[in-house]
Amino acid sequence: MARGYNRLPLAAALLAAASSANAGISIPAGDWTLDIGGVVNAFYNSSKVSGQTSASTIGTGLLPNVLSVSGTTRQNDLDVAFTISIQPGGYTKNSLSGGGSQENRQAFFTFGDKSWGSFKLGKDIGIFAQDAILNDMTLLGVGAGAPGQLGTAGATTLGGIGAGYLYADWKEQIAYTTPNMNGFSATVGITQPYNVQTGAAQAAVGGSTSNKMGGSEPAFEGKVSYDFAADAVKGKVWASGFSQKISGVAAAGATDTRATAGDIGATVSAAGFGVTAYYYAGSGVGTTGMLDGALGLNGSTRDSDGGYVQATYVLPTATKLGVAYGVSNLDRAAGDAATFAYTNKRWTAGAYHPLTKHVNLVAEYNNIKTTLTGTETNTNTVSLGGILFF
Repeated sequence: MARGYNRLPLAAALLAAASSANAGISIPAGDWTLDIGGVVNAFYNSSKVSGQTSASTIGTGLLPNVLSVSGTTRQNDLDVAFTISIQPGGYTKNSLSGGGSQENRQAFFTFGDKSWGSFKLGKDIGIFAQDAILNDMTLLGVGAGAPGQLGTAGATTLGGIGAGYLYADWKEQIAYTTPNMNGFSATVGITQPYNVQTGAAQAAVGGSTSNKMGGSEPAFEGKVSYDFAADAVKGKVWASGFSQKISGVAAAGATDTRATAGDIGATVSAAGFGVTAYYYAGSGVGTTGMLDGALGLNGSTRDSDGGYVQATYVLPTATKLGVAYGVSNLDRAAGDAATFAYTNKRWTAGAYHPLTKHVNLVAEYNNIKTTLTGTETNTNTVSLGGILFF
């Protein structure tokens, strides 16, 4: 049986993306092999927002706390697998809240064979833009959006979301992935469509919303990738796309429209050095969360683009040092004020030290510069903490 074939639980998948190979707890159970894995993390964050007082908080980072159960088996010449995970929040708003937000990000099963590929049915990370977040060094840390920054207090922080890439999200989907063909692979799928969101970007820039998701259509997503290795050089190149009908636009005289986006990225590592570069562009997809701030005041689509570059180096002590710069832009649509402009820029410097096989200590500095119609807000955050994978 192809152990781990197309069914890595969240903790293992994100851990692999962070270039660390820790296994979960495997339990033989009749025809099945069960794997229990997870993530536990906490960070102290000290933030200073221009024009506001400082804020000190303790909470989870870009990764949530995770408890994941997966199972694999071989039946009727098929590899069959499932994953179910829960994400207990790590940020408490008051003494009676009982902790941060509870999330349920994964519940899916797969079936297939390494000779022809596999199908996935259920809720998992979105196809478009997933490689952007999986290659972000702040995956082990905090990045943007620490609790207390501009009123944010979610179950997790943002990392580079909204300042370098769009959020892939965790979505219901039916998807097919090809077998690995000498490093090449592709995934295509239909996913649960969105309403135009009423999130942070929407609140900041205003504009129209929607209430009928994709109407009669799902969203369509796909990606292609190529993994390569030559002597000491390893890397990956990928591209992905997204398309969704937007129905029920809440603007006088507005009709259905469409959101589209595409991206391209690459990551290369050799001799302890690593470099990642990523770019995306879209129309009607908004910024930060998918379809957040996507439509202008009269229902027209807003264009958006952005990307990030990242460089890391692993010291002889195994400590990874990294620096990254990311930017996300949201352009004005017809009907918006002539002065409309919304941009987020992020600088991150971080140190990530593997204290043990499963425990990483993290120190990060993040600067987030938000520009809205000529008004600039700076947020500086120092984060210290740790993350455990099992």
